[in-house]
Amino acid sequence: MLVKNTEPFYYPGDDTGCLLIHGFTGAPTEMRPLGEYLAGFGYSILGIRLAGHGTKIEDLNRMHWQDWSASVLDGWHLLESTTKNIFLIGLSMGGALALYHASFLPAAGVVGLSTPYQIQADPRLAFLPLLSNFFPYIDKEGSDWQDKNAVEDHFSYAQYPSKAILQLDLLLESLREALPKINMPALLIHAIKDKGVAPENMDLIYEALSTPENQKQTIWLENSGHVITRDLDKEIVFRSVQSFIESTLNYLK
Repeated sequence: MLVKNTEPFYYPGDDTGCLLIHGFTGAPTEMRPLGEYLAGFGYSILGIRLAGHGTKIEDLNRMHWQDWSASVLDGWHLLESTTKNIFLIGLSMGGALALYHASFLPAAGVVGLSTPYQIQADPRLAFLPLLSNFFPYIDKEGSDWQDKNAVEDHFSYAQYPSKAILQLDLLLESLREALPKINMPALLIHAIKDKGVAPENMDLIYEALSTPENQKQTIWLENSGHVITRDLDKEIVFRSVQSFIESTLNYLK
């Protein structure tokens, strides 16, 4: 059963599609403001819910990263039936999924927001396959939200599921293998105050992409934490993504 306000969303529009992918332990809620903004420009917007999210935390611990990939592919095929050009746009793990799928899907462009290249070094990770059998959940560290009001209606599981972290690690391993295969237009945005995904991850992703230099772009945000689609710099994020979509469409003409 879905938690209230964690439903997927769809805004029908023209033949430009935007597939919005939320992050690890999160829900479509964190992508909805961006979706509403982009819908205002006439694009067709689909915000998916990744498998195991928006229900109960136990569900996420039963998922494999391929289940999250299947959620993305389901969304892709839905948009593909009604649109001509599709942009893959993801936050955090959603950004990793967007980039991973950009390595083999014929997308028009890809956007990674607060995207990890690898899990932050932690000596416990090597023992997690064993520890996850005894400690199914790991407490989250302190919040890095800069807009405290945005936290009130934000949904996220209160803890990290241990086995799901292992699956995230496997996803990022596949992402690192996929990045050199991506040569489409790409936009990466990251906050310098991000405590969830270290800022240097953006540079690592940028360097690994095969996208020509004049078709890939990075933007740094100064006043946000990890969830940049809902924090203080969200308007910069919204405008930057829309500008990227328009410039890419003009390039494709």
